[in-house]
Amino acid sequence: MIFWQLFVSYLKIGFFGFGGGYAMLSLIQNEVVVQHQWMTGSEFADIVAISQITPGPIAINSATYVGYTVGLQAGGVGYGILGSLIATFAVCLPALTLMLLITRYFLRLRHNPLIEGAMRGMRPVVIGMIAAAALLLIFPHSTDPGEQNFIDLWSWLLFGGVLIGQWKKINPILLIVLSAVAGMVIYH
Repeated sequence: MIFWQLFVSYLKIGFFGFGGGYAMLSLIQNEVVVQHQWMTGSEFADIVAISQITPGPIAINSATYVGYTVGLQAGGVGYGILGSLIATFAVCLPALTLMLLITRYFLRLRHNPLIEGAMRGMRPVVIGMIAAAALLLIFPHSTDPGEQNFIDLWSWLLFGGVLIGQWKKINPILLIVLSAVAGMVIYH
């Protein structure tokens, strides 16, 4: 039953997550933290952080990790691997299916005014979904009154430092390493 819920949840995320991984984060957070309560808001924020630094799309990386965590809770490592496979497959299936259908008809329909209008109409929605994901990470929703927001003064200072580093064109890998070291020092 839990694997079916996992499959359906990530299938929905895959079908309605237009705009890439960051746009999908609010949908993933809603399914994983709010609807099914498979993990807390801070655990979800950790998954997002890990998914960002591992190679590959953030939505697929987070699906794999969430699936593994849910499966692990259901019955051990074997179930964890099964859960990660199910969630990863479910989130990829809609994109694969849509891409196969779209590429078949795209060359004939790409100059159709309805298709062009639909694409232009989706741009602000994608921007809104990315903004919603950012706000969810800054101000996470939690049903647990004891869970604190992970954003504090140090987080804002690190964010500001990285933003200035990006503006000064410092190597992003160096910024990631320095942020990790600063996080270890600050948060032990």
